[in-house]
Amino acid sequence: MTDVIMPQMGESIAEGTVTKWHKKAGDRVERDEPLFEISTDKVDTEIPSPASGILSEIRVGEGQTVPINTVVAVIGEKVAEARADAARPAPPSRPPAPSPPPAPPAAASERGPRSSPLVRKMAREHKIDLLKLSGSGGGGRITKEDVVKLLESRQAPASAPPPQMPSAAAVAAAARAPAVVTTPPGRVEIAPMSGIRKSIAERMVSSRKTSAHATTVFEADVSRIVQARESLKRTFEKEEGVKLTYTPFFIRAVTSALKSFPALNASIEGDRILYRKDYNIGVAVALEGGLIVPVVHHADEKSFLGLARAVSDLAERARGKRLKPDEVQGGTFTLTNPGPYGSLFGTPIINQPQVAILGVGGIHKRPVVVNDAIAVRSMVYLALSFDHRLVDGALADQFMADVKTRLEGWDEKIL
Repeated sequence: MTDVIMPQMGESIAEGTVTKWHKKAGDRVERDEPLFEISTDKVDTEIPSPASGILSEIRVGEGQTVPINTVVAVIGEKVAEARADAARPAPPSRPPAPSPPPAPPAAASERGPRSSPLVRKMAREHKIDLLKLSGSGGGGRITKEDVVKLLESRQAPASAPPPQMPSAAAVAAAARAPAVVTTPPGRVEIAPMSGIRKSIAERMVSSRKTSAHATTVFEADVSRIVQARESLKRTFEKEEGVKLTYTPFFIRAVTSALKSFPALNASIEGDRILYRKDYNIGVAVALEGGLIVPVVHHADEKSFLGLARAVSDLAERARGKRLKPDEVQGGTFTLTNPGPYGSLFGTPIINQPQVAILGVGGIHKRPVVVNDAIAVRSMVYLALSFDHRLVDGALADQFMADVKTRLEGWDEKIL
């Protein structure tokens, strides 16, 4: 027998939602065959079968949200074994609470209507009895939005009271709650935010509240890199089967610079600084309706060809919803590249718990002064957003000067 569990698709992810089953109970499945799809705060993806056999039992239906490591299905080795399992009543998703003594209202929600761990946590924090709340989710499931609406109704005064300072809990709830929007006059289309869009919104706001964001912008002459790519991209794709992009060049320059400036490859945990010894570079990939940041692990140990293959493979599987859990975890520094869309530069938001992110603008030919003469060169703006709690402006600029020097003096053979 093999248990199929809800995987952890990111370091800060505590739960996931089953959005689609590709098989039904009693079907034959093969190892690594797409079995079901999930949606989490960071990614929507397909989960492959961990073993070959008969899908004897599905314990978590479509639309249900469960904590990570929850058994969502069971795969048996034989048809008879699967039929026996299917006939056996499904065990409860969690052990029943002891009968004595009666639990207070917050704990009663654990035995009440269906809800996610986040909803139950909010209920405990705000002393909400979930038994008295009507759920708007599938099968009467209580959603985060149901709790937020209740908190909003509590905060709305019946009459105008004298002004007073809101409590810390009220401020936190208001920050998490979506803005109350009335329908504007005229032609308008109203659509709910997708799950991935909500997740991105929450993480971006959380990052801005966590890190003291500051940004520095450098300009670099990348003519050598452009020449190397243009002269070898056809050979590279023909001989290696990989499309040569600019991303591996920037990963190589950043990874080398991080070794000289370890504070940029660190994170903050309370009053401790964690200097990461692995160089795991996250690369933002645009998806329809959102983005995801797969990670190139141990980027410093890969050849240029290895980097190019890793970037191409991760981007392709990210767009095909085929990333594995460990491929979106463990990043120590992030690279984002809005340049192909025409951007000169941007000020990206830090990917927590990291302390820096580099935004690469578009590469454009511009007239510049070289040795007191005007020349046409391929130029790019590089914008580094950094956490000022750990990284000072002088250190950020030194790091960027190092990256700039490595890009402008590129001499590594790529084939």
